[in-house]
Amino acid sequence: MAVTAVVEDAALADRLAAILEATGWYESVQVSVEEGVVTLGGISDTAEHRSWAVELAERAEGSIAVVNKLAVASDFASTVDRAAAEVQQLSRRAGEIIPLVVLALAIVAATWGIAALVAAVAKRLLEQRIPSPLLRGVVVRAISIPVLLLGIYFVLQVAGLTRLAVTVLGGTGLVGIIVGFAFRDIAENFLASLLLSVRNPFSTGDLIEVAGETGIVQNLNTRSTVLLTLDGNHVQIPNAAVFKNTIKNYSSTPTRRAEFLVGIGYDSSVPQAQALILEILRRHPAVLAQPEPLVLVDELGAATVNLSVSYWFDSRTYSPAKANSALLRLCKNTLLEAGIELPDTAREVVFPKGVPFVPMSEGQPAPPVTAPRGVATVSDTEDATAGEGELTNEANDVRGHSHGQVVEASENLLKR
Repeated sequence: MAVTAVVEDAALADRLAAILEATGWYESVQVSVEEGVVTLGGISDTAEHRSWAVELAERAEGSIAVVNKLAVASDFASTVDRAAAEVQQLSRRAGEIIPLVVLALAIVAATWGIAALVAAVAKRLLEQRIPSPLLRGVVVRAISIPVLLLGIYFVLQVAGLTRLAVTVLGGTGLVGIIVGFAFRDIAENFLASLLLSVRNPFSTGDLIEVAGETGIVQNLNTRSTVLLTLDGNHVQIPNAAVFKNTIKNYSSTPTRRAEFLVGIGYDSSVPQAQALILEILRRHPAVLAQPEPLVLVDELGAATVNLSVSYWFDSRTYSPAKANSALLRLCKNTLLEAGIELPDTAREVVFPKGVPFVPMSEGQPAPPVTAPRGVATVSDTEDATAGEGELTNEANDVRGHSHGQVVEASENLLKR
């Protein structure tokens, strides 16, 4: 029967110590072996040589485990050598990476230039086909961005990051969904501005009423619609609110209809009052002949018969409030002169202490009513008074006298 010789611990220790001393890399070498466990002691000149000694002891026949107690010399020369080795290794890596970096930068620059060229060509081709500047910009970006993404994909491929390149291209849609949820309000206003610029429910300078605000349209940007109210203030309304709410465009047609109520007494003649009011409407310059004005009985009130007066006027020239004021004034004077009563709403008045009676002297005339000093007497038959501002549309006055800075005026998606 064959017998395998087992290396004795002392022989293994002597052999390892002799090898380590022969290299000249170690000082004060101490090697001991007990039951196959090798313990190394002493000083190694470098960390690499320290690791080499451990590997040597592990490969030695009869070695079961290695306990490394070797210390690394900390002299200045060895430190400089290690630093020089690291610098040399970094320089080798830089020499390998720099060509790839230069190539990647060249691909990015070329891709950027190609994307810009594609965007310029697409913008010129779509300028006549898509009138909305916002929609045209979105289409141009949709065409040019894939070119840029393709260049990034090539850069990652050159860098050896193929898996990352696929992740970037495949994760673009996921990023878009995440961003959409995070900036939902901004995205909603942006989409609303896109639809408003395409549909054009109003133009710059139109007088509109939307979301409880009435004013002249100054600007439509990607976030809000800016109105100049009739009291001279700029109001920003989010485009989503503008798109969802009812829009009244007072400038879309040149004519508008206005109406007011006149209450006459029950003893007065309704046909006579209708004829008198209708004559006033036909003679007034602000009232259009077609469609014809109407004077209709609206309701039988507590003390009056209420007549609904409706008429059409040129809204670009006349103000509805001023025109109503002039017509109400003329109707009041004409009806009173014709003996038609304009009674107040019936109500009971109680005088707890009674009403004193003061007789007037016979033949004593009532004191005349005179205009204040400096105020010219105005006839009640005039079509417009100075107080009624010549019936001009106040929107024109606001346009002419408001010189404030329009918010976000650098971007306007509306037609002029």
